[in-house]
Amino acid sequence: MKAIFKRETRSYFTSVVGYVIIAATFAFIALYYAANNLIYGSPDFAVVLYSTLLVMLFILPALSMRSFADERRNKTDQLLLTSPVSIPAIVLGKYLAQLAVFAVPVALAAVLPLTMGLFGTVSYVSAYAALFGYFLAGAACIAVGTFVSALTENQILSYLATFAVLLVCYMMNSIQTLFTSGNTMAFIVFGIVLAVAAVLVGLLCKNVTAGSAVFCVGAAALVLLFRLRPAWLLEAFNAVLDALALFDPFLDFVGGMFTISGVVYYFSVIALFLFLTGQALERRRWN
Repeated sequence: MKAIFKRETRSYFTSVVGYVIIAATFAFIALYYAANNLIYGSPDFAVVLYSTLLVMLFILPALSMRSFADERRNKTDQLLLTSPVSIPAIVLGKYLAQLAVFAVPVALAAVLPLTMGLFGTVSYVSAYAALFGYFLAGAACIAVGTFVSALTENQILSYLATFAVLLVCYMMNSIQTLFTSGNTMAFIVFGIVLAVAAVLVGLLCKNVTAGSAVFCVGAAALVLLFRLRPAWLLEAFNAVLDALALFDPFLDFVGGMFTISGVVYYFSVIALFLFLTGQALERRRWN
């Protein structure tokens, strides 16, 4: 894993990718810091991080898009997969290299609350709790992007797909308000998700029967639940949407509420998508 980490980290800084991502991330943080904290005199540094959250959706996919897609495009993925390094070590090495690049602008941003303290009273606990939440949210976004990158050899497609997923997560509160107006809407959305899942299973297994079986069994269970316990269906739908709201725990950090559940949520998301990345690589190794 150490060799993979060094190789990936070096690759980010032998090209302009690492420097551009670091400069762009810190530039937006510094811009909002100057506007909110210096010009308007606000002592709340968390607002700066909240303002740059949307910028993260554009920058971080550029960091993760090349992790595995570039290996497949250059035909070096088979050499990597047949090397005497385990799949978890490969995934962790590449992920930690991306995390190290993202940690640089976050570390630079950690100096900004200290400069605010020279001109007035600043809540350092609130500022650094928000910064920690910002780092965790970025780490979760990178994990999502790493998984998407493992599914394709096209870096542009990886970037767009990661951006689309993160944008949906960013807008999840609005989506939840729109789609939870009744049990029927939840049933329709679950049906669409079931159909997509059946197609994905069919493609992954390369077997139409498997996809059809997933759809039929899932459809029967969905109809039965809709008829007998519609309230359960709506509760399950709300729970799923809550789980997909990737940035909600970060908003708690910004609001001054440091919660263990938010930390656990981000670590769970990271672990889940790194596991899925490993499974995608494992499948390709044996194919």
